[in-house]
Amino acid sequence: LRAYTDTLKLFTSVGLSEQKAKETLRNDALSSSFKEAITQAQRVHGASGVDKAMGVLLYSMTSRLRDPKRLVFLSDCIAQRKLCTELQLAAALDFVKSHPQDPINQKEFDEACGVGVVITPEQIEDAVEAVMKKHKEQLLKERYHFNMGLLMAEARSALKWADGKVIKNEVDLQVLHLLGPKTEADLEKKAKVSQRDVNSVEGKSLMEQLKGEALKFHKPGENFTSEGYVVTQNTMKLLAKHLEITGGQIRTRFPPEPNGILHIGHAKAINFNFGYAKANNGICFLRYDDTNPEKEEEKYFTAIKDMVEWLGYKPYAITHASDNFQQLYDLAVELIRRGHAYICHQKGEELKGHNAPPSPWRDRATEESLVLFERMKKGLFAEGEATLRMKMVMEDGKMDPVAYRIKYTPHHRTGDEWCIYPTYDFTHCLCDSIENITHSLCTKEFQARRSSYYWLCNAVDVYCPVQWEYGRLNLTYTVVSKRKIIKLVETGVVRDWDDPRLFTLTALRRRGFPPEAINNFCARVGVTVSQTTTEPHLLESCVRDVLNDTAPRAMAVLEPLKVTITNLPDNFKSDIRVPNFPASESKGSHTVQLTRSIFIEQSDFREKGYKRLTAEQPVGLRHAGYVISVQKVIKDSQGKVVELEVTCTTSDTAERPKAFIHWVSEPLVCEVRLYERLFLHKNPEDPSEVPKGFLSDINPNSLQVISSALVDTSVRGAKVFDKFQFERVGYFSLDPDSTADKLVFNRTVTLKEDPGKI
Repeated sequence: LRAYTDTLKLFTSVGLSEQKAKETLRNDALSSSFKEAITQAQRVHGASGVDKAMGVLLYSMTSRLRDPKRLVFLSDCIAQRKLCTELQLAAALDFVKSHPQDPINQKEFDEACGVGVVITPEQIEDAVEAVMKKHKEQLLKERYHFNMGLLMAEARSALKWADGKVIKNEVDLQVLHLLGPKTEADLEKKAKVSQRDVNSVEGKSLMEQLKGEALKFHKPGENFTSEGYVVTQNTMKLLAKHLEITGGQIRTRFPPEPNGILHIGHAKAINFNFGYAKANNGICFLRYDDTNPEKEEEKYFTAIKDMVEWLGYKPYAITHASDNFQQLYDLAVELIRRGHAYICHQKGEELKGHNAPPSPWRDRATEESLVLFERMKKGLFAEGEATLRMKMVMEDGKMDPVAYRIKYTPHHRTGDEWCIYPTYDFTHCLCDSIENITHSLCTKEFQARRSSYYWLCNAVDVYCPVQWEYGRLNLTYTVVSKRKIIKLVETGVVRDWDDPRLFTLTALRRRGFPPEAINNFCARVGVTVSQTTTEPHLLESCVRDVLNDTAPRAMAVLEPLKVTITNLPDNFKSDIRVPNFPASESKGSHTVQLTRSIFIEQSDFREKGYKRLTAEQPVGLRHAGYVISVQKVIKDSQGKVVELEVTCTTSDTAERPKAFIHWVSEPLVCEVRLYERLFLHKNPEDPSEVPKGFLSDINPNSLQVISSALVDTSVRGAKVFDKFQFERVGYFSLDPDSTADKLVFNRTVTLKEDPGKI
């Protein structure tokens, strides 16, 4: 207990919240690495010299480091303040991953990570000035409707290691100098309908399902006609202003938290939100719900955007809850002034569950709560010492949900500007209101928050959108919880969030699932409001439908057996034409060579009693026009067949064989990865099926790596994620692990559903 308390104290002293420190202590490997990193930093910097900024970097480093032998090196770099930002740390982690040899070349490391690079205010000013000059004409035309993020992005690109906050301040300053203060016209929202074609290849049926009439959703501006909507004295005036801004256009948003990777369930949410807007000539925002800085990372922001675009959708705009932090704070102040919120000092443990004791501070004077809220904002309370709570009861009986809490963790976008952050219950509906969302589409578990959604908008007297719920999409034989996927990664069950055995969208892309197939699957499941649990083979069926028409054929042998055709000369070479799509030869072909030595699958030969090649039964070679007959079986000392000697005749002169087999000659040696379901049971999270928990349910045969598979040369030059059908074997996709020397293929799905699967 003493050791636990001391370690907890150590972790909180370098910047972790008590809750985060306790979570870390539950993970022995992470806890041990983090403690070692702090100890090493203290050796370099002194026991009292590891400040919070350094501690945050040390924690981030240990939680993402895949090579423990680099821990001391990176801890020293952080302690010596060579690595001062998350951007530098990310570069450092990439460097050590790609340079596993010892010793590390310090000069190359420093250059790759921006060590010692000093960006002066003059450099930032010049870079922003150059970007402003480039876009001046458009800026003067569009004024404050111009996408200022573009200026930021281009300035940051020119100054890779510069502080983003300083660049933003300089951009704001120069924009103000060029355009002057915002006018009334500048403050109006653009009401332009996006004309981009964001539909997927086979999305027509999905679009038809998402027509407004079919779903019986309210029309823009007719919010008051929907069930449960609360009408106040100001409602109609606010709706009229909303219609004036939007022009009656449908507006939706996809609001993920940037603290994990999107999974197959999110694919339905993406199709529902973006698809509903498209089907009705509306627009959809991608809005990051970035109100929890402890768990947010740049890789999640990037991956979420990539996956939305991969599925074929282009956001009308990319926004962040943090864009509205000042406005949300002002609305919180207004909520207190109106007597609807108060500062509470109950601890987090007391507030858990639905039967929490009533707060003794519920009737606190408004003025006192306003003063205390200001003190929270200024950082005069410790984490957990005070919260802002709303005076309302949610549909599920939870009383007075928290609106703001204290977190002394730098934010991904706002840095140290704020130490109080709004909760989902406070942020979500108000951001919907700010963006003039017409239809707030969310999954069924948020139905219990619908009344609080309406209550808060009305309590601060702002436009109130309508919340509509739909059923989640769940798959059997998988887990999608962020916490559980992290556990799978940390325990080494899977490599990372994009391990092809997972059902995250990055994993499905890596495995080779086409985005059209995922969209078609969502359409097949339907946009119903009922909860849906589906088996993976239905998704795999959609994948086969797409790949059958889009993946060119190649020949590959996974377990090679050498075959020598003895009646061909040693130097025999013949070009064999293979159609890319046998059912549609107009789609082209490729050429492979047939030589005296070829390779076939071991499973395509038996010594007797077999439907393919045997000592008595010849087979045809696919596409080659030859039939081979066994003359001699060569075995090793253990009696294993290692080579066949055969003779061949042309198929014109031979009797038609009972079977044709694939083959390769002068092939590429490739790595092939075969995947099966990661879990043994349908519901690995269900204690009645898996009493010992999901980690005890791992399928030991979920991954088989064949390091020396042989593939015909038509795949040479393939790019990452290019897809092929290896004839008679399955559909495969080129993995990012591929190098110039060796291609790596993931089996996406088998050619047919295997009834013998687990």
